[in-house]
Amino acid sequence: MQESAQPALRANAGVGWTPFLFLLPFLFFLILFWLVPLVGGVKMSLQANGFGEAEYVGLNHYLILAEDERFFKAIRNSFVYTLASIVVIVPLSLWLAHLLRSTFRRLRPVLTFALLLPALTPPSVLAVLFLMVFHGKYGLLNQLIVLPLGQAPISWLKDQDFILAGLVLQTVWRWTGFMTFFILAGMEGIPRVYYEAARLATGSRWNHFWHVTLPQLRPVLLFVAVYLMVDGFSLFSGAYVLLGGSGGTADAGLLTITYVYQKAQFLEYGTASAISISLLPVMLAVMGAFLFLRRRIA
Repeated sequence: MQESAQPALRANAGVGWTPFLFLLPFLFFLILFWLVPLVGGVKMSLQANGFGEAEYVGLNHYLILAEDERFFKAIRNSFVYTLASIVVIVPLSLWLAHLLRSTFRRLRPVLTFALLLPALTPPSVLAVLFLMVFHGKYGLLNQLIVLPLGQAPISWLKDQDFILAGLVLQTVWRWTGFMTFFILAGMEGIPRVYYEAARLATGSRWNHFWHVTLPQLRPVLLFVAVYLMVDGFSLFSGAYVLLGGSGGTADAGLLTITYVYQKAQFLEYGTASAISISLLPVMLAVMGAFLFLRRRIA
């Protein structure tokens, strides 16, 4: 009896290490592309110019940022931009996913692919498209929406009251289809037995959506919100395509990643690194809030 148990214990011990072996490639690339750059960024933020045997200046760059109005404006713009993107994209994607699942069953593959196209478009192509959409009086947005409503044309890329709105419209156009795909996949994973039980209680489709679909989709919607939050603070190509690396008029479209780019252009690598590292506790706090929310809604 004891002899037969020993091979089983050895087999279980071998299986116990197997998942870690599969995780090794992930851990390797995580260390290589995240942990190593993070340590290097912290070191650079403590140096005068961030290269070679540069002189260490301690927290000097962080103290300068504490009095930098442009830094706080970039953070404020990034928060507004990210929050507006989540508030618009999540409900719109949820509605589109519900529409695709309920109405266009035969056309669903074609429509889903069409919705994914903006997220798969290369930045070089996006530059041309966004120029056509936002370019002054003759941009498509003015020609198709603003002017037909009898309003004066909007200078989306020069008017400080609309620059941030233009960035939000851009990200809504780019990511709504991609988020719709995630939500649609989540809807397909909801067991049909839940809907059958709901039909016994009520025949209202709204009640089915509110009491079955929405509660089951909460983890997916939380993932979508986290994805958009990370994208909002790491956005560069979209802002660069529209504003050319500047913050626009009166820095109305200045985002944190754009400010990092500007500092790096002037070879202020220590300050640029300090801006990036200073966002880490903010992002951790927001992520902690999302995880706390996930436990509450689970």
